[in-house]
Amino acid sequence: MAEAIALVGCKGPAQEAEYLRILSAAMPEERLIPFRTMDDAARAAARVAVVANPDPAEVAALPGLVWVQSLWAGVEKLVGAFDRPLPIVRLVDREMARTMAEAVLAWTYYLQRDMPAYARQQRDRVWRPHAYRKPSDTTVGLLGLGALGTAAAERLTGAGFRVVGWSRGPKAVPGLETFHGTDSLPAMLGRCDILVCLVPLTPETRGLVDARRLAALKPGAALINFARGPIVVTEDLIAALETGHLAHAVLDVFGVEPLPADSPLWSHPGVTVLPHISGPTDMDSAAATVAENLRAYRRTGQVPDGVDATRGY
Repeated sequence: MAEAIALVGCKGPAQEAEYLRILSAAMPEERLIPFRTMDDAARAAARVAVVANPDPAEVAALPGLVWVQSLWAGVEKLVGAFDRPLPIVRLVDREMARTMAEAVLAWTYYLQRDMPAYARQQRDRVWRPHAYRKPSDTTVGLLGLGALGTAAAERLTGAGFRVVGWSRGPKAVPGLETFHGTDSLPAMLGRCDILVCLVPLTPETRGLVDARRLAALKPGAALINFARGPIVVTEDLIAALETGHLAHAVLDVFGVEPLPADSPLWSHPGVTVLPHISGPTDMDSAAATVAENLRAYRRTGQVPDGVDATRGY
């Protein structure tokens, strides 16, 4: 049997036990050991770590690592965190893409069908129908056209929405008008009734949706952020909501999570707060993906394709 695989970053014993059970069932030929229970010899011998949003210091305490397999799609905490090149493999999982696309469609419908306005009217005991707006009269802009963005585009176009997309570099998506590069971003934003953020957090995307980019949206547009909190500048978002330029924001991610109780976002009438639930990891599906990657590595000695450190994803 090969050396043990370190399991790093679980939130408490219950999650640790669940992850060990599911991962071990998916790859019974491997031996997984929680980082906290490994002695110095086991830590030195580990060549692979499976991680769930870990403390980078714990990963760095495994000096013999050859590569790291993340159970999350987001790996911004790990990129550039080590004093040596260490391949980091993001979770690219069809089930995560499906659930994220489902969430994008659900909350796009929420905005398109004026649910925030009806919620306010219920609180005020106001009975007032609003004019119906067809999906075909609603343009949704996708900020990010990776696996999650392309899956969302398919669901949205299938539901009849007009969809445009933006990515850092050129990317063709069947049936989609696409833009790329920062110079083209204002043109894409100017088309949006609803903007959906799905880009990874990198130095280039931190603060990407700021006052200038929010101002480029159509008056009365709405925002959905299912990416990472720091991509949107909170102060600029609140200002755009206060002026009425932005009608509503659905936020599932924040710079600090859980969202602090004193955050103004909790009580803002133009904000829907969600507890980071738009794209949950399906552990059975994730474990199958991890097992496939590990078996290929054991068979060939080749590390799976990982994060491009220069791009951050």
